Parts: sequence; C-alpha cells; structure tokens
Amino acid sequence: MAAAGPVAVDGSDDKGGVRAALGGLTTRGRSFLAAGIAAAICAYALGQGDLLRVGLLLAVLPLVCVTVLHRTRYRVAGTRRLSPSRVPAGSEARVHLRMDNISRLPTGLLMLQDRVPYVLGPRPRFVLDRVEAGGRREVSYRVRSDLRGRYPLGPLQLRLSDPFGMCELTRSFSAYDTLVVVPRTEVLPPVRLAGETSGYGEGRQRSLALAGEDDVIPRGYRYGDDLRRVHWRSTARYGELMVRREEQPQRARCTVLLDTRRTAYRGTGPDSAFEWAVSGAASTLVHMLERGFAVRLLTDAGDAVPGEGGGGFAGATQDTADSAALMMDTLAVVEHSDGGGLTHAYDVLRGGDEGLLIAFLGDLDEEQAAVAARIRQRSGGGVAFVLDGDAWVSGTSPATRAASEQRVRPLCEAGWTVVPVEPGAELTALWQQAGRHGAAAGSGTAGFSGGWS
Repeated sequence: MAAAGPVAVDGSDDKGGVRAALGGLTTRGRSFLAAGIAAAICAYALGQGDLLRVGLLLAVLPLVCVTVLHRTRYRVAGTRRLSPSRVPAGSEARVHLRMDNISRLPTGLLMLQDRVPYVLGPRPRFVLDRVEAGGRREVSYRVRSDLRGRYPLGPLQLRLSDPFGMCELTRSFSAYDTLVVVPRTEVLPPVRLAGETSGYGEGRQRSLALAGEDDVIPRGYRYGDDLRRVHWRSTARYGELMVRREEQPQRARCTVLLDTRRTAYRGTGPDSAFEWAVSGAASTLVHMLERGFAVRLLTDAGDAVPGEGGGGFAGATQDTADSAALMMDTLAVVEHSDGGGLTHAYDVLRGGDEGLLIAFLGDLDEEQAAVAARIRQRSGGGVAFVLDGDAWVSGTSPATRAASEQRVRPLCEAGWTVVPVEPGAELTALWQQAGRHGAAAGSGTAGFSGGWS
C-alpha cells in the first residue's frame, strides 16, 4: 500500500500563480474568452452598447471561473493498494484507490486519474462528486498483462474543474506502486528424474550424526565461542574444553539453468520459445522448492540467484516462500543476454557436487553443445529441455528433426536426459516424460527422451 498524499488542490501551488491558472482554461473557456473579446471590439467599432455588454459577459465568465478555482483551497490524501502485488502473466490484479478530504471545506467535482503502462490496459479515470469535509471516496480498477515484468503504477492525478467547465487544474501525487508480473507456472507431478539421487542423495544424506533435526557433534573450543555451548561431558572425556556444533541436515540440491542467449531463440511475444523457457524454469523452481530441495537459479551469463548465501542455494537457509518470491521476481525481468555461449555457466559449475541440474536450452550449435556436455559432468544428474528455434518458427519437418537430433547427440552421450520441446507443448507432459526416462534409466544412465514429431 502506498499513501499518495496529502496534496493541496488549489492554484497557489503552481509557479506563476494566476498565469498558470489561466493556462488551465479549457477549450470552452478559451472560446468564451475569444468570443467576448471579439464581440467587445466589434461593439466598440460599431457603437453597439448591447453587443458590448454581451461581449463583456462572455469574456468575464471564464475569468471569474479561473479566479474562483484559483482561490479554492482544500487538501486531499490519496492511497493506492494492490491486490495482489505479484501476479502471474495473464492474471488480473485489482487496484484500490481511496481519496480522503482532510480539509474543512467540501470539494467540488474532481476527476481522478491513475497512470498505468499501456500494456496493463487503458488509463483509468473516475469522476468524484462533491466530497464532504472529512469524507472519503473509494474506487477500484483492474489491470492485466500477458507480458511479465515490473510495471509502475502512478502517480495519481487529480483534476479540479469549475461547474461551467471553463477551467481545469491538475495536481499530481508523488507516490507510486510497482506491480510485478511473474511468469506463468504449471503444477508439476512428483516424479523421479534421472540422477536425482546424486548430490546429497535420495534420502537427504546427513554429513553429521543422525541425532534428530539438530545434529550435535562436539568440537574444540575456539576463541569467541559462546560459553553456553560448552559440552561438559565431552570436555571431561577429552580433557579439553569442547563445544556443541549444531548443524542442520544437508538438503538435496538442484540447479536450474536458464539459457537466455539472444541467438538461441527466435520470435517474441507471450507464445515465443524464450517465454516458454522462462515459464518452464519458474515452474521447476517452485516445484523443487516444494519438494524440499535447496534450489539455485543460474543463467548462461553466470548470474546465480539468490547469490552466495547458503552456498548460493535458496531454501537452504531461507524460508521457502521467500526463496521462491526472490527467484520469481528475477525471472519477471530476465531478458536476453548478449553473451554468445554457456561458458560462464560452466565456470560457476566447475566446482562440481552441484546435485541435480535441470536446464532449459535454446538452439545449440556444435560448440555450445560441447560446452553443455562438459556442464553435465559437473553435476550429479542432468535433464535438458531443448527448444528448437526452427520448429518454433516454421514448424517441424523430417530435415529439421534430423538436424535437431544431431545437434543434441553430444548431450545424450554426456549423460543428459534430453527432452525436446515442441511449440505449444505442456511442461507437465514433458516432465512426466523425463520422469519415465529417469525411472527406466536408473541412477546412472541417461539419453534421448522422445523426439520432435
């Protein structure tokens, strides 16, 4: 929620005072003023007193409206609330606006307008009738976007007008909110993928003693240790000061690799191959976090989310909901990278012992397929969802199908479970396909799962 006020609605805030208020004359007001001046000139030239009086009336009316509007002073406060503030692409969010008249005078007719990006829909406008002193008005509107991203909402604008529509004054609030449109996600079935037992294992292997949720192993006292952690029984046994070492059991790890290379995808828009890959990565992240994995998002540029905390894996030291929100916010604004290869991702994974690796890859030439094959050697198991750019743009044919299979052959030989992704495919079905292949392959073998058809 963002409070956008209070703001004074009067002519005194404008630089130039009355001159700025005159700039607020509407087309009707300018027409009345011009007609009055013209009538006064004609009356003076023709000597017509009645026409002069009519001209003066026409010219004075908009000036009186400007003066009255300029001297009208009251204060209003605005509040905006998003419900919710983070939505999947294609879903709607509702924006609630509240205006409070905190002055001692009732307001006149007000027009309330909120600035929104064009991708969220038309700019909302509301006409607020007279608001009594201390009163409030509440309105709401809906926004929707098929494109993920971060979209600013605001600032609010108030337009004050006189009863005759001769003059309008506009005031803007300063506060704004941000609507985060995250990628669409699919609910994935709980299947066992090839290599899932690697990297801390199926049973969530624990490096310390199995003594409950908090494993206790004594170690030698170090300067700065809390004396309340002294383990007296071990101290008496070893003849030196020992302290308790409390550790949490290690969790199975999963790295989700998203290929964002500009040259790896073709086409744009919500139904493009790149958006499918982003949505697939988002679905995988949420699914693996829910299964209790410590998850890390990695791009071809070597950028890891959430970073270095917990070894770079979210969910290891953070709340699962917070971890998912952090990575979804990152995917909401991820764009194509200008880098030409997967080398940076390989450097991040060079240390090995990374657990399960799930990759969403675009077009691979011979060089990048070789890099992807080396990446697989740094993980406990690998599943690659490969999107063929030719198939997504022009459809499949026997020639393109053979070429695609040839390009991903090095991945299969390196131990990847390769799942080709056709245009409009559902990740749920592909996930089950990868699970069936994992069950058939056991814990050590991988290969080509399915084909372009």
